[in-house]
Amino acid sequence: MSPSTQDQFAPLDILAIAAHRDDVEQTCGGTLLKMAQKGQRTGILDLTQGEMGTRGSADDRAREAAEAARLLQVSWREALTIPDARVENTYANRLRIAQVIRQTRPRVVILPYWKGRHPDHYTCSILGYEACFLAGLKKVDIPRNLAKEGVQLPEENLSPHRPFKILYATLYYDVRPTFVVDISDQFERRLAALMAYKTQFADQEEGRDLFPAHEEIRDRIHSMARFYGLPAGVKYAEPFLQKEVGLVEDLLSIPVQSI
Repeated sequence: MSPSTQDQFAPLDILAIAAHRDDVEQTCGGTLLKMAQKGQRTGILDLTQGEMGTRGSADDRAREAAEAARLLQVSWREALTIPDARVENTYANRLRIAQVIRQTRPRVVILPYWKGRHPDHYTCSILGYEACFLAGLKKVDIPRNLAKEGVQLPEENLSPHRPFKILYATLYYDVRPTFVVDISDQFERRLAALMAYKTQFADQEEGRDLFPAHEEIRDRIHSMARFYGLPAGVKYAEPFLQKEVGLVEDLLSIPVQSI
C-alpha cells in the first residue's frame, strides 16, 4: 500500500481480531452488525486460515467467511497466514498485525479474552494487544523489521497508529463482563452469519463426536445470548470487558436499573 493509497483508505471505526474464521461470529458478531447498522465502518482480521480444523479446508473457510462478512455488513475482512493451532506471540507476528492496524487505523479494537481453553485464542489476545502498542511507535519500520525476521510482506512503512480503545469479547470464558451490548435486533442475522460456516456447523458424519448437532448449536447460542441479556434487561446480549475504569458524566443517564 503506497502513502497515497493509505490516504484513500477509509479508516475503520472498529476492528475485531480473532484467531480463527468464525470466532468473531461467535463472540461479537451481533455487536459488529449493530455498529455497522449505525453507520460505523467495521472490520475483521482473522490470524489464521483455519487449515487445521477437523472439518473443511482453508478454501472452504475463506468462502464461508466472506458470506458471514456480508451478513454482518463488515466493510473489510482479511486473514493472515499465521499457522492454525500454532498462533505464537513472536515479534514477526506482532509486526504483521501492527501493519494491519496501521493500514486500517481503527479507533476501537476487539480482542478475545486473555484466558480460555484454546491456546490460539488467549495467545491472540496478548498478541493483539502488543501489536496495538507496537503499531503506535513512530520509529518502528515494519517492512524493514519484518525482512530481518525473514518475512517479506508490506512494501511501505505506514504511519504509526494506536487504537483509542481495546475491548475484550469474553463469551469464550466465564468471567463477569464490564458491560454487554444489546443485540436483540441483530440476533437472528448474527446466528445466520455463524451458520454460514456450513463445513463447521451443518450436521455431518465427519467430527460428529466433537461437534454438537445443528439444532443444539442454535440452542447454545440462544441460551448464552439470553444469559447475558437478562442482567441488563434485554432479550439478547454479547459480553465485553475493558481494563480501564469507566467515566460517567451524568448519573441520571446510567442505563440498567439497580432494583
